[in-house]
Amino acid sequence: MGIAGGLTAASGPVLAVGEHDDDDRQKPEKKRKGDEKPDDVPGGAVRVAHFSPDAPNVDVYVDGNRVLANVAYGDVSPYLEIEPGTYRVKITAAGDPGTVAFDDDVTFGAAFYTVAAIGELGAGTFQPAVLLDAGSALARVAHFSPDAPSVDVYAGDEPLFEDVSFTESTDYVPVPAGDYTLSVRPAGDPETVVATFDVTLERGVAYTGYAIGYLEPPEGTTDRDFTVQFAVDGPTADETYSSN
Repeated sequence: MGIAGGLTAASGPVLAVGEHDDDDRQKPEKKRKGDEKPDDVPGGAVRVAHFSPDAPNVDVYVDGNRVLANVAYGDVSPYLEIEPGTYRVKITAAGDPGTVAFDDDVTFGAAFYTVAAIGELGAGTFQPAVLLDAGSALARVAHFSPDAPSVDVYAGDEPLFEDVSFTESTDYVPVPAGDYTLSVRPAGDPETVVATFDVTLERGVAYTGYAIGYLEPPEGTTDRDFTVQFAVDGPTADETYSSN
């Protein structure tokens, strides 16, 4: 993973490989809104997830410095440490900085964040979804499947999350540790099951289940079927889960 100076991996495995030499890396210049904060402000951490099913592999730049390279669909990067502030974030096609999918300011506080690339390039709905991550025994769902209707998520026969629409992410809810069979169903239609998957939730860990891919993949599209990908959030993030 290519990490610009001032951004260092907080935890987790390497998912993408950069091409910067150490001498070429520069610390992103912080652009805080309002008065400067004291130097002892606690730092934050941010990771990037690629959940746009028709987008190519991407590079991610912060204040003009590439911090992640060749991030593939379905990848969730490790957290990168970042000081609170407002940064210019740009997402481009991998190896092609002139093909820009997103270029705008994003503000991070002293917390853990996931910046997920969602939507479709072809439909003009490509966008980043900035999620505030937790670090306790909690679970949430983020609906990033562009052709899926609003959904309910069940644990066994009981609804866990209801009426979650595309681009929405739920609040965290406490979930007892244990093994679960979760199912995704159209909102208000408990008899129709779109997908089921088994997960193991551990005590003291926060999770996000990302609904990604297509319910009906466009002609010629492969490996983009609807699924739910699990990731561990916050300071315990050391692995990424996939649905069974």
